[in-house]
Amino acid sequence: MKKDADIFGRVLLRELEGRYSGHLIERSDGFVDWMSAAEYFKVGNDKGILRALALARGRVLDIGCGAGRHALALQRRGLQVTGIDNSPLAIRVCRERGLKDARVLGIDDLGRLPAASFNTVLMLGNNFGLFRSPAVARRLLRAMLRITRPGARILAQSLDVHGTRNPEHLAYQRRNRARGRLPGQIRLRIRSGARVGPWFDYLMVSPGEMRSVLRGTGWRLDRVLPSDGPIYVGVISRAERVR
Repeated sequence: MKKDADIFGRVLLRELEGRYSGHLIERSDGFVDWMSAAEYFKVGNDKGILRALALARGRVLDIGCGAGRHALALQRRGLQVTGIDNSPLAIRVCRERGLKDARVLGIDDLGRLPAASFNTVLMLGNNFGLFRSPAVARRLLRAMLRITRPGARILAQSLDVHGTRNPEHLAYQRRNRARGRLPGQIRLRIRSGARVGPWFDYLMVSPGEMRSVLRGTGWRLDRVLPSDGPIYVGVISRAERVR
């Protein structure tokens, strides 16, 4: 199988060009799930996402913007939005779809953004997972203090893995706990046709675990916007004082 560091971007570009596309998400235990690329192009009717977008104010940073579905929705509303993604082809898709400020930049590169620039940070599309682990999350959340303004919010979507009854998911969670990891710390890669992407870490948390991760970072979880099922959006505000 051919390795491809930007397989996700290729999938998005194929969809943009009108060629039905999608990819397999493979977990490190061999569990696989299918995702249609069309899902990355529409906001949809998820009530948590819609309520979160309604809370966006001022200048917005969309981390892991993908095909730009959320950034473009806010841009159409008149907000100034910067979309960042570590996939060059995803950023190409965003630009071709009309996003005015789309940059090839990963979450680990937040230090390259100017200080005190943003009022709202989007981490929708389950993108709280980009933090990868509690330790990395705490480091990056402190970096977000520098690039945001007083009163800023992070609107972060995650998935509470604790409600599942799937025996494969439960077994994965037990192995995580045995290794001292959170149940929702997972290792994934993306596959499409004969191409396979690199392994990467992803973090899914319950609201309680999100509060724990945020503790001492200068951010606090103010409220939870529920969606159908285990997915939700955390409304995270600057605490202004780091303990």
